Amino acid sequence: MKSSIYGLTFDQLTNECTEAGYGAFHARQVWDSLYIDRVKSMDDLNVRDEVRDYLTEKYVISTQELFVKQEAGDGTVKFLLKLHDGHYIETVLMRHKYGRSVCVTTQVGCNIGCSFCASGLLKKTRDLTAGEVVEQIMTVQHFLDEEGEGDRVSHIVVMGIGEPFDNFDNLVDFLLVVKDERGLAIAPRKINVSTSGLADKIYKFADLDLRINLALSLHAPNDELRTRIMKINRAFPLDKLMPSIRYYVEKTNKRITFEYILLSKVNDLPEHAEELADLIEDIKDKSYVNLIPYNPVNEHIQYERSTPEDIMAFYDILKKRGVNTGVRLEHGTDIDAACGQLRSKHMNVEGAKKKMASPGN
Repeated sequence: MKSSIYGLTFDQLTNECTEAGYGAFHARQVWDSLYIDRVKSMDDLNVRDEVRDYLTEKYVISTQELFVKQEAGDGTVKFLLKLHDGHYIETVLMRHKYGRSVCVTTQVGCNIGCSFCASGLLKKTRDLTAGEVVEQIMTVQHFLDEEGEGDRVSHIVVMGIGEPFDNFDNLVDFLLVVKDERGLAIAPRKINVSTSGLADKIYKFADLDLRINLALSLHAPNDELRTRIMKINRAFPLDKLMPSIRYYVEKTNKRITFEYILLSKVNDLPEHAEELADLIEDIKDKSYVNLIPYNPVNEHIQYERSTPEDIMAFYDILKKRGVNTGVRLEHGTDIDAACGQLRSKHMNVEGAKKKMASPGN
């Protein structure tokens, strides 16, 4: 299988052209074709025939097939994409007043093992290439182009299936492509990367100083509870994780977002809110706590959504403690809302079909 040309950063594309004996300006022509003209075929690249032929021998534009598309009443669109090797990933378009945001996937499956999450129902098979992640953005942009309203992808959240920092090099190349001012030109301040807490990669990410926003999926204010619901905490307990967060804040001078899914009677009690405020007390001026109502998952019936009263009580405690916080607005609640849910449902259906078709059934 040829690689996706979307996986090349501008510098990598320039090197590809110059090392083949072509001028650097050809790279700019190809780049413009991909991200300004947004062509869908290598045949349509606006570049000399011999350059196009050379690149076509090594690269393709499309490596994914739109398999299922779900559209919600609020304008949210969830795409189930089939990859060249038969695996499936999810990408989500969310329409906000401030722009069009896309949530992308970075891995086929997830090994982090959060006990409440639909993404981890199917274990990690492989990392996505940078090109496969960029192609998710382009799939949504082509969809918006076809709507004819002139909408552009303006915001990106790297919060789909998988742990982005477990696919670090491909993640960085993806970010370099989408924020490049010569192409999609998505401002770094409009891109958010979420991690479950790989402390070593948080240090590395801070040192790169890409100006990209970072979010930590925290979900618990102490080690005992966090280890119970997130097995990643065994490798990176809070005494290792929080110093990396403080380093990120000091190194980049950027605000950190703490994602906190509220699970009824598990992590949403008043004492949990107080513990959370204590945990981030020294960096609260550079912190934002994003309280997230839980999207129930059929396979995780032990968890329920916190009541509106409990959510507001948690919120009020944080506000009284001087913590910047808010409750996340929900999108796509009338479709498979939880990340990974559409993929998991499809895979379960396919598995049932194969079982019924096997001998003896």
